Amino acid sequence: MSRTMRALQVVEAGEMPVIRNVPVPDPGPGQVRLRVAASGLCHSDLSVIRAKPAYFPLPLTLGHEPTGWIDAVGTGVTKLREGDAYAVYFPWGCGHCTRCAHGHENICEQQFAAPGAGHDGGMADYILVDDPRHLVPLGKLDPVATAPLMCAGLTTYHAINDARLRLTPGSAAVLIGIGGLGHIAIQILRAMSPARIIAIDNNPDKLEHARALGAHDIVQAGPGAAARVKSITGGQGAALVLDMVGNDATLALGAAVLARRGELKIIGVAGGTLQLRFHEMARDSSVTVPYAGTLDELYEVLELARSGLIKPDVETVSFETVLDAYRRLDSGRLRGRAVLVPGL
Repeated sequence: MSRTMRALQVVEAGEMPVIRNVPVPDPGPGQVRLRVAASGLCHSDLSVIRAKPAYFPLPLTLGHEPTGWIDAVGTGVTKLREGDAYAVYFPWGCGHCTRCAHGHENICEQQFAAPGAGHDGGMADYILVDDPRHLVPLGKLDPVATAPLMCAGLTTYHAINDARLRLTPGSAAVLIGIGGLGHIAIQILRAMSPARIIAIDNNPDKLEHARALGAHDIVQAGPGAAARVKSITGGQGAALVLDMVGNDATLALGAAVLARRGELKIIGVAGGTLQLRFHEMARDSSVTVPYAGTLDELYEVLELARSGLIKPDVETVSFETVLDAYRRLDSGRLRGRAVLVPGL
């Protein structure tokens, strides 16, 4: 008789996920099975949950921020030792197209798939990883504490890393939304750039959290936010704006505070629309949509963690409390990142 495990799965499009008992997957050729240590909850999970029709075949196990320990390997897999801890790089590309060949597997030309978004993810007792190349050794890092770095850390690092030449002394970086991604982005900016960090949120507690993490200025979201940012920057605006929300209001705010030659990076998936008009955009400014990050960037994120320069604010939840955590995430009541720990 095959063993079973718990898995948090979307079963019906548009409905909240349910905890189900499903068979423990056996690794096929070239695959690796991890016993899950932790898997972070992300706003993009809510997009998968609410999609009607579903983006991917159902049922689907959620979780694209998993870490875990080697439990079993398929034929052809060598040099992996049972019990060792690994992070899972989540944007699984084909490995053969032009983008993958250049190391940009996050924008693979052949497929768009990831654990929890096309493949069964890490919100389960075990997860199958398609290829050993998608595993990054954790060494002495705590696999629970580092789980949010798989997406929240990687995505913000990728966005900031790509913009580092803009972040010169005297420049400003604006972060809109100080939640799971934003609180890590502050730490990455402090570690990697001399830019003045301006944090914007509508939650006073999250703004105080931002200040404690190293933001130079905090701004209450609302009608006066853009004017406040312009005042802080001496009328210049921000060289970099990271919108971790992505609704109509935050996109408009991001565009309004851009400096000339500044860049607005849309990370949040709230589904807003940005109105672009020639005379209302800063001259030579740009808008980009970064996605996840490259495998080598995940190695770099973990090095920042090993150096003590970034540390996610983690709230651990169990299978019994994970649905409540999603509701709090949806309503903006989570500080930092909630992480499902199957062992709780």
